[in-house]
Amino acid sequence: MKTAVISCIHGNYEALDAVLLDIDAHQADQIVCLGDLVGYGPHPNAVVERIRSLDIPTVQGCWDEDMVHGLDACDCSYPSLLAEVRGKAAHAWTEQEIHPETREFLAQLPLSHCQDGLAFVHGSPHSQHEYLLPDMDAFTALERVLSLGADVLFCGHTHVPYVRELRESELRVSLQTGVRQAKSTAKTIVESATNESLRFPLKRIINAGSVGEPRHGRPNATYVLYDSEQQTTLLREVEYDYQKTCADILAKGLPPIFAWRLAQGLEFAERADDPSHVCER
Repeated sequence: MKTAVISCIHGNYEALDAVLLDIDAHQADQIVCLGDLVGYGPHPNAVVERIRSLDIPTVQGCWDEDMVHGLDACDCSYPSLLAEVRGKAAHAWTEQEIHPETREFLAQLPLSHCQDGLAFVHGSPHSQHEYLLPDMDAFTALERVLSLGADVLFCGHTHVPYVRELRESELRVSLQTGVRQAKSTAKTIVESATNESLRFPLKRIINAGSVGEPRHGRPNATYVLYDSEQQTTLLREVEYDYQKTCADILAKGLPPIFAWRLAQGLEFAERADDPSHVCER
């Protein structure tokens, strides 16, 4: 089965439309969306309506969550003062723009979606706000995949696509046995210990990048095509009329920096200071 995985559309209807056409041209059997349908972009209602009309399985992103619960997440949502100012402006605009049925749709989205050894999340299985970066500690990365019992974990949130393979993964555990308390002292004596080793088959983490707000240095939309039979991954990059979206950003009264960032395909100081941090609100 060929699965198209899209993420981080961020109210960019032009990019979504172009990606859906590309997916259709590649004859994908199904589409799964990793959330962040709204935020930053000028057409949140149109994006949600398109996703809903196509009945695309979708998990809840951090922006989708914020539109339901408000800005009560921890500091990982705004890793810098500049990002906070821009983010709050975008949140206030989107809060006023979205329709009640849009908010209702975002509220019922699940945090994860699993099928046939594939798991789909926005940030990580632990939080929509956690960044699974390609250089994350291998043990931590493996734990994230195993936490959902998956062979392949699809994520977004970073806006930069990548494929990471975790090969020859091994977990070693030392089990202490025969523990007793010495009679004459307060010392604990370990008489014996056994070592257990667990080996895991190949696991993958695949980041779909971003449809509506890429940060890989180009304005092109990105998504992933995964063939479960061949176990192959194709990172797709789709050109579209991003200048139209930039013009709509300005016309809607959103911060002009959003248009510049979209045109450049840059994150502009958005990366979290501690990308492994998990929101605990």
